[in-house]
Amino acid sequence: MKKILGLDLGTNSIGWAVVNEAETTEEQSSIIRLGVRVNPLTTDEISNFEKGKSITTNADRTLKRGMRRNLQRYELRRANLIDLLKKHGFLTDETILSENGNFTTFETYRLRAKAATEEISLTEFARVLLQINKKRGYKSSRKAKTSDEGQAIDSIDVAQILYDENLTPGQYSLQLLENKAKKLPDFYRSDLQNELSKVWDCQKQFYPEIFTEDFKEQLQGKNGNQTWGVCREYMHVEGQKRTNKGTEQKLENYKWRVKAISEKLDLEQITVVFQEINNQTANASGYLGNISDHSKILRLNHLTVGQYQMQQLAADPHFSLKNQVFYRQDYLDEFETIWETQAKFHQELTKELKAEIRDIVIFYQRKLKSQKGLVSYCEFESQEKQIEIDGKKKTVTIGLKVCPKSSPLFQEFKIWQKINDVLVSGNVVPHKDNNLFGESISYTNGKRYLDDDERKVLF
Repeated sequence: MKKILGLDLGTNSIGWAVVNEAETTEEQSSIIRLGVRVNPLTTDEISNFEKGKSITTNADRTLKRGMRRNLQRYELRRANLIDLLKKHGFLTDETILSENGNFTTFETYRLRAKAATEEISLTEFARVLLQINKKRGYKSSRKAKTSDEGQAIDSIDVAQILYDENLTPGQYSLQLLENKAKKLPDFYRSDLQNELSKVWDCQKQFYPEIFTEDFKEQLQGKNGNQTWGVCREYMHVEGQKRTNKGTEQKLENYKWRVKAISEKLDLEQITVVFQEINNQTANASGYLGNISDHSKILRLNHLTVGQYQMQQLAADPHFSLKNQVFYRQDYLDEFETIWETQAKFHQELTKELKAEIRDIVIFYQRKLKSQKGLVSYCEFESQEKQIEIDGKKKTVTIGLKVCPKSSPLFQEFKIWQKINDVLVSGNVVPHKDNNLFGESISYTNGKRYLDDDERKVLF
């Protein structure tokens, strides 16, 4: 009798059966057991699975749970703010907090923009606070830089210089390099895109047959290597070996960038210019790069978030503000501006009330949960101990926690650990006949460990 396991493997299920198969005429085949294991995936999950995307069902659940929590916290803030405003007489139970009547679609936005410079009533001021409470800006606890998020650009002083002196990032960088600057600043994505447009418009005059709309579209959103591929396809450049290296080559690149907005360059030089600009743009792009551009517009034009959004709505009533994100600091600056302006007209707006509304209600940010429980115990300085809790015995670990990686003690330990692992060739003569452990030095496959004196010198 032969036992056989049969499997039917699918994307949604695994069918299985264990059978006895007869090997002689006297034996009879039979099914021992069978069954199926179903993997209940949705259509999207099956598609991701087949494409090899490493997303799990838990990731989707976590995302939705986070959305529910954010909504719950917003509703709690709103309820607390309304109670506080009613307590101080800004609102009553009969107050209408939404647009009401004809031609009032953007009335709250108008009040919000007006409140930064002119007097509004306390009831209207309450409506403005409720709108600010609804969207209070982006603030991250992380400082990671990823391809999706990009990086937060904080070079408003540099952007102001570019704006006031009508410079491109390339022109400003060349000035710094000629003045022996060791480091160049980050630039906003919008400034880099404007520079690319100026280069394109200038060079298109000299190469109209090459600089087509399709070529321009292909250049958008590319990094340096991808830009080279696009230029090779459209401009048929092969790439010549550069004679300059290091700082000289960097200086030459920026000289080409400056010339590119006013003079004709050869195709090889244009390719380098496009690569340089697109490389910087790629680093300034992503989610945070987009938010940084919004903040730059506010600061250069001395606008609040409400004033900027009202300008957009006045120009186009159908303009969508849905995905327009600003930093938390931009909303805090707007709150300060509006409060200080209205405090001149309403004595009810005291410093104590301001601190309560700003720091406790609207912009309150809870601290991150402590992660101390994730720190391991030192394997040499800890022990397990049995304790009794509510009549039940429980094993707990007590002792010293492990040393953080940033500690000088850990760094010293790591150095010694690496040094003790070093192997040298046998033809190197040791300082002593004995090594650190008092044993005679032996060579294995022509190699040996360092002796004590050598370790100290290397340390």
